[in-house]
Order: sequence, then C-alpha cells, then structure tokens
Amino acid sequence: MIHIRNELLKKLFQSYVENDREKFVGIANEIIKEEEKKKHNLLAKDLKRIMYSQTQNKFQLYTNSSKRYKTNIPIPRDDEKGFPLLEIKDTYFNLDDVILNAEVKKKIERIIEEFRSWDILATYGLKPKQKLLFCGPPGTGKTLTSQVVSSVLGFPLVYVRFDSIVSSFLGETATNLRKIFDFIEQGEWVVLFDEFDIIGKKRDDPYEHGEIKRVVNNFMQMLDNYKGKSLLIAATNHQHLLDSAIWRRFDDILFFDIPDSNLRDQIFNKYLRVLQRTRNLDMSNLSKMTDGFSPADIAQVCEEALRRAILLNKTEINYEDIKWAINEQKIRKEIIQKV
Repeated sequence: MIHIRNELLKKLFQSYVENDREKFVGIANEIIKEEEKKKHNLLAKDLKRIMYSQTQNKFQLYTNSSKRYKTNIPIPRDDEKGFPLLEIKDTYFNLDDVILNAEVKKKIERIIEEFRSWDILATYGLKPKQKLLFCGPPGTGKTLTSQVVSSVLGFPLVYVRFDSIVSSFLGETATNLRKIFDFIEQGEWVVLFDEFDIIGKKRDDPYEHGEIKRVVNNFMQMLDNYKGKSLLIAATNHQHLLDSAIWRRFDDILFFDIPDSNLRDQIFNKYLRVLQRTRNLDMSNLSKMTDGFSPADIAQVCEEALRRAILLNKTEINYEDIKWAINEQKIRKEIIQKV
C-alpha cells in the first residue's frame, strides 16, 4: 500500500511539472479514493474541497464543466462598493451526499434527468424545469442540495451574494440584478439565489420602501424573460415573507422539512463513519434525543462528538460522547432562540 501511494505521489508531482491538468486531477482522485478506503473520511473530504474549490475571480475549473461557459468573463461587481455580486464554485458531490425525504429526492432526480434530456424534450417543444424555489427551515439541506445538483449535472455553481446586491443607492439594486442575469446568460450554470426573501418580499409590506417594491417587480420580469440554459434556484428560510406573485414564477417548489426519525438515523450514520462505534451505541435512542433537529444540527453534534473522542485519544466513539454533544447543541439552540 505504501509503494502504491509513493508511486501516485511521484505521478502527481510529474503531472504538475508537465502542466497536465487532466492527468493531475485523475491521480488526485486516485489518492482521495485510497484515503476513503482507509476510512480517512475527513482527510478525503478536505482533499476534495481543496481540489475542487474555486478562486473567486478565476474560471480555471478542473472538470468538464469549464466548457459550459465563456472564459475570461469579468465577474459583475457593485458600482457603489466594488464588491463581487456572485461567486463561482465548482463542486464535488453526489446524490448520496445529501439525505432527503423520498418526495424531495424524487423531484431532484427528475429535475436532473430532465436537464440531461434537454435535446429530447426540445424535439417536442418542451424544456426542463429551470426555475426552482427551495424553502423550509434553516439547516435542512437547501444549499447542499444545490451543490449536489451542480456536481451531478457538471454545471459550475453560481452563488449570488445578496449582501452585495442590495445597494443603499436607489436604483442600484435593480441594476445589480440585471448584471447578474446578463452574466448567467453567457453560460450553463446552477445559479443559487440564497436568502432570496431579501429581495422577494411582499410588495404590500408597510415596512418596506418603494425601492424594494421596484426590485421585486424587476426581478420577476427578469425571471420571466430568462431564456438561457441554466438551472435557477431561489432558496429561503422565510417563505412566508415572499410576495404572492413570486411563487407563480417558479416551475416547481420543494419544501425541505425537519427530518423524521428514520432520516435522522441516516444522517447520524453518515457523519459518524469517521470512527468505529462501541457496541452499546443505540442509534435509535440518538434519534429520539434529537427530535426537531435539522440535518445541520445533527452534523454539528457528530463533529463535536468526534472532536471530543479524538482529543481523548479514543479509537471508538461511544454513547456518552454523542449524548454530551447533543446536550451542547441543545444549549446552543436555546441561546439562538433567545436572540
């Protein structure tokens, strides 16, 4: 095994010297797979994130997705502050990396299949569903699902920065939105409008000024007029704040709910794979203790428990480690609720 690893490292460095990116990526993937076989899941995950991370202002993606857009297009920026209005990310996930209820998972799989069958649908005068609304409580997998879809389709992820879009200057917010839509017209992407409720608010909200109302109208027009081949996803934790007319602009609406006990079991199993478990570890009891927890909550519990076990030089994780982490997370959630 050591000999194989040494050979891979030699080839990795040689591919770098030769500037052979395709060869470099292939060898790097082999190294990642070797680490996964050794159950070094955290290291493998970090290697994936490093290799497939995308520098904010460069488009040198390491996958075939680089063919889906024009290179050297400047990222649009806010005229007032100069901040970039979006980030480009190349993601590396698969459908098993997100745990969803059966209904939502089937919808995601169907949307992916529709995009893969774009040409077939076009012969019948049809198009895939392109405009989706992801809604539901925080931490339930909306952003991760967008990343998974991006990876599976091979489309780079465009993450829209609403903190930069909303300008203090009247009229600039709508201008920023136009820049984004002009940009995404030039390629094939999965575009994530996160925290969408910031600009999708009800136009009759007495606490909002006229600028927001104009922005909502402009956004709906841009959404209606979009003719590109990207998948547009708007995500919000506060769907009750959205203007009623916004809902009709989407081809489908997916609600990400708090996981039931069966899904919580699956999430625990996913995140606890890093260490072996003691025989007395009752997963069903953990599920009962975390009723009302989001997937993000459970991920934090597992990470906290794993840190505790590793720092105590344990080779196995036990019930007490996870119970302690669950109690810590409950305290954290109580503090957040008081804010």
